[in-house]
Amino acid sequence: MIWRLGYRLLLWLLFPWALIHLWWRGRRQPGYRAHIAERFGWYHNAAPNRPVIWLHAVSVGETRAAEPLLRALAARYPGHEFVLTQMTPTGRETAQQLFGSTATIAYLPYDYPAAVARFLTRFRPSLGILMETEIWFNLVGDCARRGIPLLLANARMSEKSARGYELVSPLTHVALRRLAAVSAQTREDARRLEHLGAPAVEVTGNLKFDVVVEPRLLALGAVFRQRIGPRPVLLAASTREGEEELVLDAYSRIGIEGLLLLLVPRHPQRFDEVAALLQKRKLAYARRSEDGLLPRDCRVLLGDSMGEMAAYYAACDLAFIGGSLLPYGGQNLIEACAVGRPLLFGPHMYNFSEASRLALDGGAALGIVDVVELAERAEGLLSDRAALARMSQAALTFSRAHQGATARNLAICERLLKDGRKAAAN
Repeated sequence: MIWRLGYRLLLWLLFPWALIHLWWRGRRQPGYRAHIAERFGWYHNAAPNRPVIWLHAVSVGETRAAEPLLRALAARYPGHEFVLTQMTPTGRETAQQLFGSTATIAYLPYDYPAAVARFLTRFRPSLGILMETEIWFNLVGDCARRGIPLLLANARMSEKSARGYELVSPLTHVALRRLAAVSAQTREDARRLEHLGAPAVEVTGNLKFDVVVEPRLLALGAVFRQRIGPRPVLLAASTREGEEELVLDAYSRIGIEGLLLLLVPRHPQRFDEVAALLQKRKLAYARRSEDGLLPRDCRVLLGDSMGEMAAYYAACDLAFIGGSLLPYGGQNLIEACAVGRPLLFGPHMYNFSEASRLALDGGAALGIVDVVELAERAEGLLSDRAALARMSQAALTFSRAHQGATARNLAICERLLKDGRKAAAN
């Protein structure tokens, strides 16, 4: 009881900060200043008149990971409406691109009791699905009181995240026990979730392995490659703040004539910042948004677009996974493997520890520890076409071997919906 009161008090103390945060983030991403009412449970969408399946995916990565499950649910339950919520403008934009014609797209409200109640009253979901590690204590509690089954799907729980949840273990334990089901990506994720209080966690694998690369993105990658020409291409994918300088240091050490660096920052608000860095280093560069042939002297192509990562992977010879040279936890490597691209990544892949370990074991990736090794590994592989071909085939094999999470999560959803109908009938 004391913990719940403390949590609610903290939420109200943070209320002014939440508004300031939206305004501040909106300076560089105007989307944060749009649809603010939704973040407090006020919606202009028409109330649904059919049963609703609701899925929450906080941002871009979770939204893309949810795609195969949402499409499977839509095929299995054509009489239902679908509500898809996010917390970030980029996640919302991704959802609009993928599901705008088939689902209601909205922000999930902050975890204030009244806001949560307004959201649940308006949409009345028959089933809720929270992707990965989205555990909101008031939301989970209100769903339990209303008899709305909640699935924590594709759940991952790193050691670092587990330590954070341990700090509020009374709240975490109650919330996890109120979930109707939990599907974890790996056995290690399941073990940590069970330790925190989740009962009977099912290991279903990672939904990201089931994401099908859109043909249009593969075709776009071929267009990029045509514009680049026969030059070798090293992709630095989803780099984070401070990593671009390190990648450029590594690039300067690679002695391969004509090598093009395809540099794609993780966050769109940093595109101009990275362009300024390239100018400061006096590197000839072009921007993806300029959409033309590359000048002969171009050394860096800045990938300043959203939703095209698969195309960038398709256009490269070798990919470095960002967020791994500095302690950000790494980024999703599965999409690169799905298009058969060999990988390099640094020592900080704790958010994708199991996938990165399996990629290393399967020969699809090589680990590096610093800038010097990044340059050495990249130069060695780009100079050895046979080694690149072996790693490319290993990446495809690795990707295909771990598919099937969609069917396992769909079975859980079917069970929860069936149990919900039985409970309503009684």
